[in-house]
Amino acid sequence: MTVQIALLGSGFVSELYMQGLSEVRGHDVVVNYSRTAERARAFGEKWRIPAQTTDLKAAIQRDDVDLVIIGLPNEAHVEATRLATQAKKHVVCTKPLGRNAVEAREMLGLVERAGVLHGYAETEVFSPAVMRVRKLIDDGTLGRLFSIRSREAHSGPHAAHFWDAERTGGGALLDMGCHMFEAFRYFLGKDDRPVDVIAWGDRLVHHEKTTAEDNAIAMVRFQSGAIGVAETSWAALGGMDLRNEVYGEKGAAYTDVTRGTPVHAFTLGAAGYLMEKANADSGWIFPVPDEARVYGFHEEMRHFVECVARGELPRETFHDGVAINAMMDAAYRSMKTRKWEPIEL
Repeated sequence: MTVQIALLGSGFVSELYMQGLSEVRGHDVVVNYSRTAERARAFGEKWRIPAQTTDLKAAIQRDDVDLVIIGLPNEAHVEATRLATQAKKHVVCTKPLGRNAVEAREMLGLVERAGVLHGYAETEVFSPAVMRVRKLIDDGTLGRLFSIRSREAHSGPHAAHFWDAERTGGGALLDMGCHMFEAFRYFLGKDDRPVDVIAWGDRLVHHEKTTAEDNAIAMVRFQSGAIGVAETSWAALGGMDLRNEVYGEKGAAYTDVTRGTPVHAFTLGAAGYLMEKANADSGWIFPVPDEARVYGFHEEMRHFVECVARGELPRETFHDGVAINAMMDAAYRSMKTRKWEPIEL
């Protein structure tokens, strides 16, 4: 079958979704939604999408839509899922699933009651580098894992709504730590239950922009005894810093898809776009080749489209989104209590 898609949103993540979908067979994006007609029209023209709308319900309820992909701000995820499930459409939602575990569980209940397929669009575990490390783990190359350290840092969000803690549900930890928390679960195996977490977060730089934390560190303890350490920052200059370190009894593996780029150049002029959140485009530059691919958007979109075509539940579902939100809720409690907090799955 050809999977017909309604894409909700016209911002940065939706651009990456379209880049990922550009090489996926067996789909058509038939409509894109944006809150403003100008943005909807510009996005639709760029990606040659036949229809645009500012009516969320109308985009979802079209008879020719099989799959709804939610690329909207966090506060809109529940309502978009409610409309999709009322229309019996399959749903893929960007990270984080909800602003908290209560919202995430509501979304999970909606898709399960509707009997539709659901996918949690966590790109980190679809990154080719990350999947290759998982293959090393499966092959026994690293032995039993005991420690994972992950970092995502840049100079701050690109869109204004990210800075509003009420709209998003949190700051740097929620925005980027969700990637790392799911990477921990992916590397360790989802049978290894996260037990508790201790976290620190503070606003160190962006006092005028947000009331949320712009730097955070969280340590998650798993049932096996393994530890995952997540480091996040909205105040790190120099472009996106995205790394994983995985340590086992027989070896270690490292991923670095942004600082370890194979392209190095020097210019006295202006190079233009180099990678997400780059703060300068002159001097020594390190362009990321095929940014959407190294982040995992191509593999992620291919997987979701193929699952809908086959009628199979994806390997990342709303169940995973709920787990991440529960881990996040515990981390934010820990920021306040300064103690280990249990994770309530």
